[in-house]
Amino acid sequence: MNAIRIIPCLDVDEGRVVKGVKFTGIRDAGDPVELAERYNEGGADEITFLDIGATYKSREIMRGIVEAVSRRVFVPLTVGGGIRTVEDMQAILRSGADKVSLCSAALNDPALLTEGARRFGNQCIVLSIDAKRHGDTWHAYKSGGRTDSGRDAVAWAIEAVERGAGEILLNSIDADGTQAGYDLELLRRVSAAVPVPVIASGGAGKLEHFTAAVREGKADALLLASLLHDGVMTIRQIKEYLRNEEVMVRC
Repeated sequence: MNAIRIIPCLDVDEGRVVKGVKFTGIRDAGDPVELAERYNEGGADEITFLDIGATYKSREIMRGIVEAVSRRVFVPLTVGGGIRTVEDMQAILRSGADKVSLCSAALNDPALLTEGARRFGNQCIVLSIDAKRHGDTWHAYKSGGRTDSGRDAVAWAIEAVERGAGEILLNSIDADGTQAGYDLELLRRVSAAVPVPVIASGGAGKLEHFTAAVREGKADALLLASLLHDGVMTIRQIKEYLRNEEVMVRC
């Protein structure tokens, strides 16, 4: 097993970090640069920024935030939201991001994954899947979880990796912000289907949920938001717990 990564997620809208439950009920959670610095000093392995505004104005704000953060933070940065073209990818990478995350744009134009991987390398391309259960399957949603693409989430993950995605960020809409635990069945299915790392996102509420995501869900990394933003637990506390559970984590 590779060392499990702990990745704080900062959902940014109009220059502020926000958080909600099941993609609704958005509330302010702080300044993105201050939070990024705090998590960098607190042991984060990477930091992910998702621009949930996804307008032209919001993308301009996001580039400024990424530039400010990249000067002060020394862990890899992933940035997503509102990235619709290869030129958008290039602009974000030039601002200091190490990876770009694609969701709606990739569903609308899967060839974007291939072109991005060709230009910047597979390691730079993260496919974000916002998945919601439909009976015994899950559908991939777009537009911030508002629109059902009709695509099976597991099949979409497989296609995306074939097209060039080097990592899957798997968001459970049903579990998001509930603190009731990750969607382990969804995690298992996607992790078993693709040969690239899968990041578990949505639902963590207690320490036991992290070991379950790794051991049962086969996740390669754990994405967290509200637990860290609200000071419920710290990255170091999570890593210490995982080490005591004999789960390999980074220093």
